[in-house]
Amino acid sequence: MELAPTPPAPAARRTLYEEIVAVLAISLLASAAYAIVSLLTAPVKGVTVAAANPDPLFANQVLGFVFGLAPALVVVHLVRRDGEGVGAVGLTWDRPRQDLVRGTVLFAVVGLGGLGIYLVAVRLGVNRLVVPAPPPGHWWTWPALVMDATGAAVLEEVIVLGYLVTRLQQVGWTPIAAVIGSAVLRGGYHLYQGWGGFAGNLLMGLLFGVLFLRWRRTWPFVIAHLLLDFAAGAGYLLFRHHLPGF
Repeated sequence: MELAPTPPAPAARRTLYEEIVAVLAISLLASAAYAIVSLLTAPVKGVTVAAANPDPLFANQVLGFVFGLAPALVVVHLVRRDGEGVGAVGLTWDRPRQDLVRGTVLFAVVGLGGLGIYLVAVRLGVNRLVVPAPPPGHWWTWPALVMDATGAAVLEEVIVLGYLVTRLQQVGWTPIAAVIGSAVLRGGYHLYQGWGGFAGNLLMGLLFGVLFLRWRRTWPFVIAHLLLDFAAGAGYLLFRHHLPGF
């Protein structure tokens, strides 16, 4: 496990903190805030929520995908502008086969565990029923599912994992503290699903964070996340009429 780098001078540290807040504010921090409000003000048991873009217009699906990637592009711009390069946040594309194998194994492990947590949480009434796919019945439903899965995987893993864990270490957080902070944020913006969504994503965030410290690569987690979201959406589209509560 890699040790945290030497913290920068106070002025530089303050600038990095400001950058972290700005990047999170235009990406996932607002989602966490709205998710908390949703959990506190609306019922959980028997409620259905959409985890994918529910817009019935394909043009809006495409626009949502394209502009949803903007915060990840900002991160790439920032690390390149500062001279660090994309390798600083684990985005060097030089070992695709290894990244693919690792991502696929992670998908299998996390997928089984996450499904179990979700089913138990719904049965206990502490999680909402989640619709993990775009509106069914359109010619573009499956392409939109691929876009949704790709967009969520890139946005979340680049920002909450590769970028945030790295930046928190750079401002002086210990590696474990950076992983915990990242995992809590990941769980937080899934609170709209209920406590099961929070717990499952918190645990996934801890696992991903520890492995990121070891591998210092973000692509395996992007691949695993993409496969998880696509599998969840495909399962819903294919078997939704047989699922309890739908």
